Amino acid sequence: MKLLIITQKVDKNDDNLGFFHRWLLEFAKYTEQLTVICLQKGEYDLPKNVRVLSLGKDEGRSRLTYLTRLYRYLWKERSNYDTAFVHMNPIYIVLAGICWKMLGKKIALWYTHKRVNLKLRVAEKFADIIFTASQESFRLPSRKVVVTGHGIDIEKFKRGAGKRTDAKGNLLRIITAGRITPVKNLHILIDAAKLLKDKGISFELKIAGRPVTKDDEKYLAKLSGAVRDGALEKEISFIGSVPYSKIETLYQSGDVFVNLSETGSLDKAVLEAMASGISVLTSNEAFFGMLPETHTIRMLTPEELADKLPLAAFADDVPALKNIVSENHSLGHLVRDIMQTIAS
Repeated sequence: MKLLIITQKVDKNDDNLGFFHRWLLEFAKYTEQLTVICLQKGEYDLPKNVRVLSLGKDEGRSRLTYLTRLYRYLWKERSNYDTAFVHMNPIYIVLAGICWKMLGKKIALWYTHKRVNLKLRVAEKFADIIFTASQESFRLPSRKVVVTGHGIDIEKFKRGAGKRTDAKGNLLRIITAGRITPVKNLHILIDAAKLLKDKGISFELKIAGRPVTKDDEKYLAKLSGAVRDGALEKEISFIGSVPYSKIETLYQSGDVFVNLSETGSLDKAVLEAMASGISVLTSNEAFFGMLPETHTIRMLTPEELADKLPLAAFADDVPALKNIVSENHSLGHLVRDIMQTIAS
């Protein structure tokens, strides 16, 4: 098979999208020719049957250049792909759907988010197949949807699992990671940390990630102020971005990974933490049917979070959490299933 993949970024060290480099390696096993169009590219190490074409964000190009390059690549490479697989950005199907239909190309979309907007509705009409991680991860009714589970690099995250850094005394080690933005509800986590301190519980909280927009930067300033006001400087640290190549080390330095995201879909970071052999605590509704009550937050308040953090951190079902990921969300199984579905 000859496959075209369109994605946002190809950079194995990126803290947010670095995981997709591993996806490309897996897709390359099933393709004679893999052509990748990305908005921007960084460092990558891919087999000879993979070509990476950038729309130019890494070069500081304009949006007009992005668009002209997109259409030029689609036409120039038309004999080098049979199927177009768009990762998380339905706008590319909106822009190229008619072109692909005229060229006789099959169109596939990967989408995992509760958001349903006009772009997604249009993309659904053009797509032949829509892949998603769970029923909750795609909220637009469609007969084209195929639920596959997520794609977690099990081998990467199991390295060192069970050999976590020893805590000092009875220290509760809390980890969270991702973009610093209001929808992550980190202010609630900081309020819960204050309650833990008031209860006399010894803990450390590492917040990994970075702001992206100006609003995110304002939010980070607000969080930093809350840490100072609560006299939590010794307990809470903002450690910045962690490259994907080192993210498992971060997970394995904690007792519990906290995710208060409102994406409504299976959050990749939660599954990665589970695969790494640590406990998790999440308010994300997509996990409610998957995880025991010990690991979920139904009422997102500082009080419930503070009560559940110690319970989740030292629960005895962490091996079972690892098995959930390995049995249902393995990258190898995901890509195999995607390719078999496309080929059928």
